Formats: sequence, C-alpha cells, structure tokens
Amino acid sequence: MAKDYKALIADISQYTAQLRKAVPDTMAGFGAMAKAATADGALDKKTKEFMALSIAVALRCDGCIGFHTKALKELGATRAEVCEVLALCVYMGGGPSLMYAADALRSFDQFSEA
Repeated sequence: MAKDYKALIADISQYTAQLRKAVPDTMAGFGAMAKAATADGALDKKTKEFMALSIAVALRCDGCIGFHTKALKELGATRAEVCEVLALCVYMGGGPSLMYAADALRSFDQFSEA
C-alpha cells in the first residue's frame, strides 16, 4: 500500500492544531525552536531541510518525511538533489534507510504534482 503523504501531513496538522490549543506553551516553544533552527545562517534553509530529511529517513518518521519533502519542494529543491541526499541516507543507514528513502522520494514526487 502506497503512502499518501499529502493526506498524512494534513491529518497530523489537524492534531498538532489540537495540541496547540491543549499545550500552547509547549507548541509555541517547539515552533520557536523550529524557526530558529531552520533560519538562514551559515547554512541556508534548503541545506538544513536536506539535513532534516536525512534525519527523518534515519529515524523512520513518515510525518517528518512528509513535512520536510514538502518544505524542500517549496524551497526549490530538485528531484536530483533529493535523490543525492537519499543516496547518502542509504549509504549510512543500509537496507532500512533504503525503504524509507524510497518513501521519501515518493513523498517528494507527491508534493511535486500540480
């Protein structure tokens, strides 16, 4: 069964909205940390998103894969760039990373559709 990453992150977003209401300080803190960590600095946002995608593949987090591939598409990443990042994931993580790298490519392709 193929994963629908657009639906997956939409569903997660509904529940993170509920968490924002239930634990606003925690969610605001997480949001502030994410904003600070992904801001352009010595590394640009796209490079940081590639790093986040790599960690998402390594940790096998479907939601993270979805959010970071969506962000990469929005930042102008190409399929070739994503594939090179995923190749490094496979090199470092072996077979399990290969399975999630394939899903990450599927996710990027889904967000690349018109």
